[in-house]
Amino acid sequence: MTTRKIPKKPPLAEVSIIDRQDQTEDLTLMWIEKPEGYQFKPGQYCTIGHDGVERAYSIASSPHEKYIELFIELVPLNEGGVLTPILWGLGKGDKVTIRPRAKGIFTFKEEKSHQLLVSTVTGIVPYVSFIRNYLESDRSGHKFYILAGASYSDEFIYDKEFIELSEKYPEFIKFIPSVSRPDEEKNSGWSGSTGRVNNIIEDKINELKLPPDDTMIYACGNPDMIEDVKNRVTPLGFGFLEERFWKDD
Repeated sequence: MTTRKIPKKPPLAEVSIIDRQDQTEDLTLMWIEKPEGYQFKPGQYCTIGHDGVERAYSIASSPHEKYIELFIELVPLNEGGVLTPILWGLGKGDKVTIRPRAKGIFTFKEEKSHQLLVSTVTGIVPYVSFIRNYLESDRSGHKFYILAGASYSDEFIYDKEFIELSEKYPEFIKFIPSVSRPDEEKNSGWSGSTGRVNNIIEDKINELKLPPDDTMIYACGNPDMIEDVKNRVTPLGFGFLEERFWKDD
């Protein structure tokens, strides 16, 4: 009788939180150490943890960057949050664990020259990595249209970065943020697009004159948004890729 060896799981690495910058009461940017030799593709996620509790988070930084950048939304304990309530008590110098390999297939599909990137709040993270890496690699030949949705304008954490990039590279980057609650006081003064991104996507496709045979549409964030976008665009012949962020951190 032959005894089959069960392969051991690679050990977790312990890394330090380099910095944390709270953006709102429930949104934070966090930078953690990158273990030696750690590799990932833009759009992939890492699995981090504390005290044995682990969750996966998409990586905002580009592979070339020194640290791993994360954009995290707090899910309270009474809403099923497990890790983020712990992370909200941690800061610079504290330790978290990270699994040795990044995972995920929500990555840049370069075969299509038009890239429509649809997101809600933290769902924008993979696209930050896409575009940073694209620029750093000095690539060309693609056009990126970032359609970002949120309830309130202060949830567009990467808006300044994308506005600056769209002004610097207007020929291939266009940033379209849309708030779903334009009449609420928190959005006073908002002059951009309005409505949920899934409800306005067909209008934006027509405005941008996106060809179905040469456009890849990505949707990342709220599962209901993703399902609706999928049902709207796939019958039109567009390529579609999704990454669902569940309210279970």
